[in-house]
Amino acid sequence: MYVESIELSHYRNYDSAEITFSPGVNIFYGDNAQGKTNLLEAVYVSATTRSHRKSKDREMIRFDQEEAHIRLHFKKNDLTHRLDMHLKKRKSKGIAIDGMPIRRTSELLGMLPVVFFSPEDLGIIKNGPAERRRFLDMEMSQLDQSYLRYLSAYQHLLSERNNLLKQIALFPQLRETLDGWDEQLIVNGSQIIRKRREFTGLIREMMEDIHGRLTGGREKIQVDYDPNVSEEEFRDKLYACRDRDIRNGTTGTGPHRDDIAFAINGVDIRKFGSQGQQRTAALALKLSEIRLIEQVSGDKPVLLLDDVLSELDGNRQKFLLLSISDIQTMITCTGLDDFVESRIQLDKVFHVEQGKIEEQ
Repeated sequence: MYVESIELSHYRNYDSAEITFSPGVNIFYGDNAQGKTNLLEAVYVSATTRSHRKSKDREMIRFDQEEAHIRLHFKKNDLTHRLDMHLKKRKSKGIAIDGMPIRRTSELLGMLPVVFFSPEDLGIIKNGPAERRRFLDMEMSQLDQSYLRYLSAYQHLLSERNNLLKQIALFPQLRETLDGWDEQLIVNGSQIIRKRREFTGLIREMMEDIHGRLTGGREKIQVDYDPNVSEEEFRDKLYACRDRDIRNGTTGTGPHRDDIAFAINGVDIRKFGSQGQQRTAALALKLSEIRLIEQVSGDKPVLLLDDVLSELDGNRQKFLLLSISDIQTMITCTGLDDFVESRIQLDKVFHVEQGKIEEQ
């Protein structure tokens, strides 16, 4: 499976652009702030409906336009599919697959699995729990549509419950209406907790193997799901904390406060790891993500590397490039020296300057 081509219209700094990709390694080089990341973002948005930058739709539309369009062709199981995305500043985006409009994100997620790796992802280990939950949610949603349904329902219920908690502080008689919201929250939240535990177990095995090879066996990493509450205790704890939640106006118990624990030789590297240890763990996590997608879905994901090679030392660069030799990869960088020195096969090379892309 791979992306064959993409067409952009009024997207970010692109007035219009059309690119045909190689199924192998595609390099986009040029100075900073020329549009390289915007191109990778467009591919990611096409596959997931959202920006890796957490940008809103209107922020991805060229400043002097009201709408933007992305058309992407990708090949899967020897069949070519067309994905059209219509971004609007004042309305919800429109999405069509092979000319048929879709209504729910779940109809798209997983059709074109992607893995995005940027310098910001190197901080996923040391950053706060929200970053690691975001990683869980995006990767699991690509692999399991039922997880996406539970997650969407849970997030809606959580928002409604938090609004109700604030109202109860003003109108105590509303307290009795909490039961209905809490039961639904428990049902969906328990499924999220269960599925996150299963996912972490799968990623653990792969990450331990990859990390061991990255470090030459000198360090042993432990990866564990760190839930805020277990499925079995969720109901009792949620009800027991009601008074506190009403005082605070927010829900303090549930999978929206989960985390993933990373330790090397028993030491929590989220807090006490060196920068090198944290970066090696982040690289192992991303490479495990690629392997897991292939194992679960049977498809090789598209890998998007946004200027990440400049943040890795020579050994980690070489390990990463050798690990991705059999999947479609799109790489942004400022120059080609690293690739010349490593003798990596470059199937297509593009120069990007001021929103213009030239194949070389």
